[in-house]
Amino acid sequence: MTSAVLSTIWMPSAEELARLGPLWCIAATIVAILLGALIGGRNWRLCGILAVTGGLLTAWLCYRNFAHPTTWAGLTPKSEGPMLVVDPFSNFFIFLISLFLVLITGMWCVGQSSDLTGLRTQRKDAVEFFVLFIGSAFGMALMVSTTNLLMIILAVESASLPSYGLAGFRKKHRPAAEASLKYILFGAVTSAIMIYGASLLYGSFHTLDLATIGERIALEGVSLLQGVAIFAFLVGVGFKVSAVPFHFWAPDVFEGATIEVTTWLSVASKAAGIGLMLRIVSVLTASLNSPEALRNISLAIAILAALTCTVGNFSAFRQTNLKRLLGFSSIAHAGYMLMAAAILWVPAASPDADVAANPAFSAVIAYMVVYLLMNLGAFGCVALVYWATGKETLDAFNGLGRRAPLLAVVMAVCLFSLVGLPPFGGFIAKWYLLLALFDAKLIWLVFVAVFNTLISLYYYARIAYAMYFTDDGQPTLHTAPLGQVSVAICAVGILLTGTFAAGRLKSFSDARSRDAYAQQQTPRNVIAEKP
Repeated sequence: MTSAVLSTIWMPSAEELARLGPLWCIAATIVAILLGALIGGRNWRLCGILAVTGGLLTAWLCYRNFAHPTTWAGLTPKSEGPMLVVDPFSNFFIFLISLFLVLITGMWCVGQSSDLTGLRTQRKDAVEFFVLFIGSAFGMALMVSTTNLLMIILAVESASLPSYGLAGFRKKHRPAAEASLKYILFGAVTSAIMIYGASLLYGSFHTLDLATIGERIALEGVSLLQGVAIFAFLVGVGFKVSAVPFHFWAPDVFEGATIEVTTWLSVASKAAGIGLMLRIVSVLTASLNSPEALRNISLAIAILAALTCTVGNFSAFRQTNLKRLLGFSSIAHAGYMLMAAAILWVPAASPDADVAANPAFSAVIAYMVVYLLMNLGAFGCVALVYWATGKETLDAFNGLGRRAPLLAVVMAVCLFSLVGLPPFGGFIAKWYLLLALFDAKLIWLVFVAVFNTLISLYYYARIAYAMYFTDDGQPTLHTAPLGQVSVAICAVGILLTGTFAAGRLKSFSDARSRDAYAQQQTPRNVIAEKP
C-alpha cells in the first residue's frame, strides 16, 4: 500500500534541480549568513563578505549559462504547466540583480565607515539586514523565472515582504517607519487585487499556465470578466514597477529608507518588474494572430507607459530632497522601459523576416545595463555627500564643483546620462528604444518619450547648476576614497557605453533577446531544449 502511494508522488529530477543553480545559490547565501552569525558571531564584515561571495557566484552561474543558451521549463509533472522557466532572458535578469546585489553590499560597507550617528549602529543588525536584502533578491529572481500564476504571486510577495522590512529598518527613524507603513498598506492592497485577478483567471481557464491561457484567448477571445481579471492580475506587477497609478509608495519610501535600500529598490525592483511584465505580455500574446487585438493591447500598455513617465517627470520638478527627486526620476524611467512592452510585433521587411526577433527585449536589456550604472552613480554621489554632511537636500550640493571636484564631475555625468544627452550611455539606451518604437509604428509614443526627455532636463540641470553656479561658502568635502573610486567607475562605464561599447552592447542585447523572445513561444508543458 505504501509503495503504491509513493509511486504516485512526483518528485523533480536531479537535472531539473541542477538547472536552477542561480536560485539555489541565492538561497544558500542566506543560509550561509545565518550559519556565519551562529558560528562566528554578529560580524558585519563577515556578512558583507558572504553576501558579495554569494552574489558573485550567482552572477558567474548565470554568465556560464550564457555560453549554452537553452530553454527549460519544468519542476512540475510533464502533464502540467511548468512552475519555473530557465532561459537566456531569466539568466540575464538574475545576472543583473546579483551583480547589483554585490555593488549595493559594497555601498553599505562604505557607509559603515561614516561617523554619522545611526549608521555605525546598524552594524549589530547586519545579519537581519542581509537576510532581508538577499531574500528580496531571491524573490526578484523568481519573478523573471516563471510563467505560472501561482508562482508569480509567490515571487512578487517574496520580493515585497523583505522590502517592507528594509524600508523601515531604522527602527527609531520616524520617516523610515512612516515609509514602511505606507509601503506595507499599499502593497497589501495591490497584492489582494492581484490574487483576486489570478483566482478569476484560474476559475475561467482552469489552468495556472500563462501559455495555455494565451492559447485559449487566441481561440475563444476575451470576455469582459476575463479582461478585468487580467488587469487585476497585472496590478501587482505595476506596483513593483511603480507604474501610474500604483506609484504613490515610491517617493515616500525612497525618502524614508536608507540610501542603500533606496538604490536597491530603484534598480533591482524595476528590473524584476519590467522582466516579469515582458514575460507575461509576450507569453499571453504569443498565440494571438489578430492584428486588431495586438493593436489594442499595445495601445493600453503604451498609454500606461506614457502616463508613468509623464507623471514621474512632472512630479520631480519641485523636489528638493534628492532621494525623493531621484525616486520620481526612477518612476519616469520605468515608464520609458514600459514603452518597450508595448512592442508586440515587428513589421516584416520581407516574407522571410524573423518575426521572433522582437526588439522590445533588446531595447530593455540595453536600457537596464546603462540604467544600473546611472542610478548607482547618482545615488552613490548622494550617499557620499550625506555621509559627509548629514544632508541629502539640494543645498548640500551647493558649490560641490569646488568642494569635491571629482564627485561633482561624476554626478554631472550621471545626471546628463539620465536625461539622455550624447555622448553618454543614457543617449544610446534611449536611442535604441526610440528606434524600436519607430519600427513598431508607435510614432506618437516616440514623441511622448522625446517630450519627457526635454522636460526632465530642467530638474536634472537644477542639481548641476547648484554644483557649479551656487557656492554658499561651505567647507571642502572629505569623502571615503573607496566611495569616490566606485562612483568614478560608474561614470567611466557610462561614457564607454555611450561611445566605444555602444555597438557591442547592441549586438549582445540583440543576440540574447532574439533567443529569449523565440523561446517565449515554445510549448510550456514539456521540457524543451534549444541548442
